[in-house]
Amino acid sequence: MVQRYSIKFSFIIFTKKKSINMDSYQEKIGLLQEMIGFALVDGELHDREYDFIEMVAHELEVGKETLQKLFDKKFEKVVIKDEFHRICQFYRLALLMHSDGVLHQREQIKINEIGVNMGLNPFAMKRVLKLMEDSPNRMVDGDTLLSFFSEQHN
Repeated sequence: MVQRYSIKFSFIIFTKKKSINMDSYQEKIGLLQEMIGFALVDGELHDREYDFIEMVAHELEVGKETLQKLFDKKFEKVVIKDEFHRICQFYRLALLMHSDGVLHQREQIKINEIGVNMGLNPFAMKRVLKLMEDSPNRMVDGDTLLSFFSEQHN
C-alpha cells in the first residue's frame, strides 16, 4: 500500500510544476486509453496497474464510469502536442510498467516504441528507464526527468 501512495504523491508533485491542462477532454481520454493499451501488453491487467490508471484518471478528472467504458473501447491514438505532456505521458507509462512489480520484455519494447513515436529522445528515455530500474521505489525526481530530456536542446 505504501508504494501506491508514493506513486500518487510523485505523480502529483511532478505534475504540479506544470499544470495538467489538457487541450480537451478527448485528449485526457486518449492518454488513458494509451495507458490501458500499454497495461495490457503483457496479456493481463494486474490490480496494481488498474489502481495506478484509476489514480491518473482521478487526477485528470475522468470519472470511474467513464474509465470503465474505456476498457471496452477500441484504442484511438491522440497526438500529444507539446513536449512537456509527452514526457509526462512517457513517465506515467514507465510508472505503470513498474507498478505490477514484473518487468516484461514486451513492455520494455513497447515503451521504447511509444516514446520514439512521440518524438522523444531515445537516449533520454533510456537514461530515465535505467534510473527507474535502479531506484528502490522506481521513481525519478521531476527535475531530473525534465533535465534528461532538455539536454538534447543544448
